[in-house]
Amino acid sequence: MTSDGDHATIERPRHEPLSTPTWPGGARAAVSLTFDVDGEVGLAAEAPRPASLTAISERAYGLRRGLERVLDLLARNDVRGTFYVPGAIADRHPDTVRAILAGGHEIGHHGYRHHSPNRIDARLQRDEIERGIASLEALVGERPRGYRSPWWELTQTTYDLLCEHGFAYDSSCMEDDRPHRYRHASGSLLEFPVHWCLDDWPYYSWSGDHGGNLFAPSAPTEVWTEELHRARAEGRHATYTLHPEVTGRGNRLAPLESLIRAARDASDVAFVTHGELARLLG
Repeated sequence: MTSDGDHATIERPRHEPLSTPTWPGGARAAVSLTFDVDGEVGLAAEAPRPASLTAISERAYGLRRGLERVLDLLARNDVRGTFYVPGAIADRHPDTVRAILAGGHEIGHHGYRHHSPNRIDARLQRDEIERGIASLEALVGERPRGYRSPWWELTQTTYDLLCEHGFAYDSSCMEDDRPHRYRHASGSLLEFPVHWCLDDWPYYSWSGDHGGNLFAPSAPTEVWTEELHRARAEGRHATYTLHPEVTGRGNRLAPLESLIRAARDASDVAFVTHGELARLLG
């Protein structure tokens, strides 16, 4: 994490390893399927120019069609996931969040307007955190315990705000591939690490402005299932990050289907939400 305003000065919280818990059902390893429900706010201020109706329509696809496919797949396999939702999406699309809740899934905090914390000042960072809490709490009925930063960017201000508002865990950093604790003067948070290779976006991102990648489903399938087998061999946990507008599109559902099937076939992998993981780790 970088300190605000001076990117040459890096103030990192202290990394504390954690003992591996007993996984549910005596499983050898555990997996969390997490989903960033960015919708149209994922096209935020970082874009080189205002979003077009075409770009917005792709995000609408994620909420209207992609999410439906994802929720159906999870229900058929009796898997519960963690869905990180910006507060503005909860305000604009409450039925979307209700559909996620109806499936027994967890809702986490993903900013308010999906502003990257390292591109806004401390005042706006506080607004993003506090408005996001208010929107999710009003709809879900309880305060979110987990946070994932938009664009996986954190600053010291973000960390201070999360501790101030009583968050239990974050899922935005890459210092380890095992859950651990970050401790700083302002407090401590459990960290559930992420990585680009376990995210659907690098395989399928595309825009008229920047181009991108359009790999076949075999590419993430191979990487994700190999990570699953490595987690089993090491007895650890792994977090996967997906987006309804990406993974929820027809052929792109295949890597997630394959990952779930491989975990079921192994018979020694537990699916846990990030909230359940936090409780296991204490």
